[in-house]
Amino acid sequence: MKMKTLAALTLTGALTAGMATADLVIPDLSYRTGPYAAGGTPFSDGYQDYFNLLNARDGGIGGEEIRIVSCETGFNTEKGVECYESTKAEGALVYQPLSTGITYQLIPKATADGIPIHSMGYGRTSAESGEVFNWVFNYPVNYWDGASIAIKYLMDENGGSLEGKKIALIYHNSGYGKEPIRTLEVLAEQHGFQLDLLAVDHPGQEQKSQWLQIRRTRPDHVLMWGWGVMNQVAIQEAANINYPMENFMGVWWSGAEIDVLPAGAGANGYKSMNFSPIKAYPVLDEIKAKVELAGDGSNVGSVIYNRGVLAAMLAAEAIAKAQEIHGVADITPAMMRDGMEALSITDERLEELGMAGISPEFSVSCQDHGGAGQAIVQQWDASSQTWNALTDFISSDQEVIAPLVEADASGFAAENNITPGCL
Repeated sequence: MKMKTLAALTLTGALTAGMATADLVIPDLSYRTGPYAAGGTPFSDGYQDYFNLLNARDGGIGGEEIRIVSCETGFNTEKGVECYESTKAEGALVYQPLSTGITYQLIPKATADGIPIHSMGYGRTSAESGEVFNWVFNYPVNYWDGASIAIKYLMDENGGSLEGKKIALIYHNSGYGKEPIRTLEVLAEQHGFQLDLLAVDHPGQEQKSQWLQIRRTRPDHVLMWGWGVMNQVAIQEAANINYPMENFMGVWWSGAEIDVLPAGAGANGYKSMNFSPIKAYPVLDEIKAKVELAGDGSNVGSVIYNRGVLAAMLAAEAIAKAQEIHGVADITPAMMRDGMEALSITDERLEELGMAGISPEFSVSCQDHGGAGQAIVQQWDASSQTWNALTDFISSDQEVIAPLVEADASGFAAENNITPGCL
């Protein structure tokens, strides 16, 4: 008998979860407490402030007010699932879990319920495959893109070759931290560099042994997939052993002000990737002028705050697209999914929104839920306490990434009795 399609598997859930609501319900699965609060708080601030700007300035989206439903997860997977279960019945249109662990747990639940997930720059990388993961989106970039972008940048820094070089990956010992390993292994084989893997257990405050090993082996470059206090500790430990900061680079979740400030001058020269660059966006002035801020205002314009604004903007643009497609303002989660899959972000639209350059241009389709696959590389200047962009947006190597995504998505489909296809 032919395997069920994902559409058939989710039909019942979509009917129950897809009831029209009196307003546009946006859950904020935030974490303002615990060892990851330094990252969770500014993201939530930016996320809420942008939606509140739309309410204050425009009366919502398409005449419908936005209602934010907050739930504290503490970056704990179990609590994140509890937050999902306690908020979904309110008519939630989309979930942004801000946690790879929570995302993995919610993929089957949200799929069965017919509620889209947007794991922007995190989560399960192969969710880029829209024909398998109909309800999951990870635009505009994912972890495997990040691994490829990092290596492309290091290739340029080393005259086009990493042959014989040694690269260490220090990573959060979780699903999140392990995401780039397979891609880096493929790239190591392709480009002839040695890859050393150094796991750091949650929450990341103890890293002495890892940095002693780095001092002994002296890798040419160190990459970091960290979050929260782990980043701060790693940068301080690198400074303690006098590791050259210009050779130390983090993923976009390891490149915020909160990560480098505690190390003071020792962090000078540290690099990271970023897909929401620091700029003087006019929308930030609008937020400060028209919104009762979610926080105390100190986070406005910071790396992670801007990323929260970006996430909210992408959700708002998808809502508007869904309203356009279906001709109604009080959209359902299923309609929201359609808007996300038809999303197109252009430089012209970003200019109109007062945030030109906060994202690369990209469009979404049934086949591609992953977006542009681009990020910049930035560097910390400790004297001015600013991030300086070293590059324009760099594209990942899709000749490497696409086969990995296809293989992982196909494996997921086979394990879960899914026939890939568009809804």
